[in-house]
Amino acid sequence: MEVKISGRNVWTKSNLAQNHKPYRCHFKKGFILIIALTFLLTAIVYVFDVSDNTLYKKVVNKIQSYYIVIEFPFHHDNQTTTTQKTTVAVTNIITSEHYHVAHPHNYHFILDEPDKCLKQNPFLVLMVPVAPQQLEARKAIRSTWGTETNVKGKSVMTLFIVGLPGGADSNKTQQELEEERRQHGDLLQSNFTDTYVNLTIKTMVIMDWLATRCPQASYGMKIDSDMFLNLENLMTLLLNPKTPKQNYITGMVMWSQSVIRNKDSKWYVPEEIYPEPTYPTYLLGMGYVFSNDLPPKLVEVSKEIKPFNIEDAYVGACMKRLGIKPSSPPDPSQFKAYMGKYQREECLRVITTILGNPQQLIDIWKDVKRSV
Repeated sequence: MEVKISGRNVWTKSNLAQNHKPYRCHFKKGFILIIALTFLLTAIVYVFDVSDNTLYKKVVNKIQSYYIVIEFPFHHDNQTTTTQKTTVAVTNIITSEHYHVAHPHNYHFILDEPDKCLKQNPFLVLMVPVAPQQLEARKAIRSTWGTETNVKGKSVMTLFIVGLPGGADSNKTQQELEEERRQHGDLLQSNFTDTYVNLTIKTMVIMDWLATRCPQASYGMKIDSDMFLNLENLMTLLLNPKTPKQNYITGMVMWSQSVIRNKDSKWYVPEEIYPEPTYPTYLLGMGYVFSNDLPPKLVEVSKEIKPFNIEDAYVGACMKRLGIKPSSPPDPSQFKAYMGKYQREECLRVITTILGNPQQLIDIWKDVKRSV
């Protein structure tokens, strides 16, 4: 297989051997190959200015930063489904160590709570994707809306989902995650590398967990870790007799959003992995709620949908293939992107809004919950 890096070719062993056949040389072919490979590696080192004892790893990481492989999905209890693989050229992120992506063929849970739903029988499951190192965000949620386990007479469960930590402190972070899970029993971990471009993987792993571990729940919600969540208002919506119990997903609806082709953008998507100029209708990934019959359908249809690195739009593509349209909430303003200056009355009215940091969530929560 031939790998291209920004228009340049990195030859494989077979290509190198083939291209050296015309040269008459008295050395053995194996020795010539070694010399050629050594020269190739030296050239790469020179181009990327890499020069320490982790040479090989850094060179490979540089290559991976150019071409990120996103693979789907899943490992269902001892049964493996077919994996889709997409190679995504993302040249604007080559300088960031955080985007070096591992790409296992099948994902499985390293830390799991497989019996959690059997014990609690939740009506609503809140699934929070969060980076492994973001302990303060998890603490803030556990001391605010994550503490609410019974709302309007319905059981609510909150779980955090992380991938594999990266960086020099990954072993320490992993040990801390395992201890955190033992202490709180609310932490799930799957074996994909936890990076921004892998949010699509993280979202589909969430759907897989709900499909295989918690089919008895009535509703699920994917909600980011930097969100304020008013569960009273959310439960009012879900308990409304007019709210569908099947094929239902709602939140901040995004219509006719253009695909970003600017390679300098955080949300760049190449035409080769998503050729259409606009995305299907989707729900903004900050927080959307869905009937729990959808996760197994999304997992199944994802085998047919070429994956790309915009997670909420990818879910929208899966929904389009299923023939299910996202629903606008009765009051769209309750799913609010940014609140601006804090107003208590606004937080009493919304379902979700984005906040700046974990401390802000704690401060606002205390104020919202105070007696008038």
